[in-house]
Amino acid sequence: MATPPPPPPAGQPVPINPITSVTEPWPSPAHLAAATSTHRQGAFAISSRKLPISKAGPIEALEKDVGIPMPEMIFGDNVVSVAHAPTGWRVEFNARDALDAVGKTGENMLRVAYAGEWSASREQTSAGIREVVRPFDWSYSTTYKGTVVIPGPEAATTTTNGASELNMDKDPDTDTDTTTNGSGSGSRSRERDFAPTTEPIPIELLKRRDPIRFFDDVMLYESELDDNGISVLSVKLRVHDERMLLLCRLYMRLDNVLCRIRDTRIYVDFKSEVVTREYTAKEASFNDVKQVSRAESN
Repeated sequence: MATPPPPPPAGQPVPINPITSVTEPWPSPAHLAAATSTHRQGAFAISSRKLPISKAGPIEALEKDVGIPMPEMIFGDNVVSVAHAPTGWRVEFNARDALDAVGKTGENMLRVAYAGEWSASREQTSAGIREVVRPFDWSYSTTYKGTVVIPGPEAATTTTNGASELNMDKDPDTDTDTTTNGSGSGSRSRERDFAPTTEPIPIELLKRRDPIRFFDDVMLYESELDDNGISVLSVKLRVHDERMLLLCRLYMRLDNVLCRIRDTRIYVDFKSEVVTREYTAKEASFNDVKQVSRAESN
């Protein structure tokens, strides 16, 4: 068996295809470590990892694990995490958990603009197909809000999505919750999970031109929806001296039908060690968005 090449020096780009043998695992633990960037600010460690598109083997395994067909481009080794070092609590964003939060029943499945005409012309011949093909949300409109890992004697991992608590004092499409990780709070591990709050993310503080200590933009998956539009899930983050903001955004456009945005924001106040999460879901018809774009351009 050929000897795999050593990982690149820290901070250097990872080679696109360093495989020297068909039996060689990729990526190796050494390559995963080399592709991970970590910035420490206060009591928190913020990490991101960017690697090439997943290969056929991992995609096939992921499809069996999640239970739905995978989008064309999956970055299964990419991850973004925010960890509270003293307690081990962290929230992370990864492709596997995001795809697991995609609808698997077909209950909210969208139809392309020409679906009605296509179905009418094939009403007889396609009758049996509906019984064979398992429905799922093929627009990959995940309700993923991050994966929360809570350490302790009864360690728990929670993948949270749009079914979490709703703060009725805010926009009905917005859900805000918070967690406190201060070592002096005396809270147990379960109390470090997110809980509803009426305190919004302080947008005015984020508008300040404070120095950016760490920034990254990480792709998790992308699909062209069989040439009918696009669905993209990505994560951006920026870290300042006193605070940070992470944005996980799903952008989905189904041509001539619908546009959809689902945002999860993670705000961290490094002084108080409070983490706030805000989830917002918005959508509008394709024509409405098109008209607004035209009005703004005039």
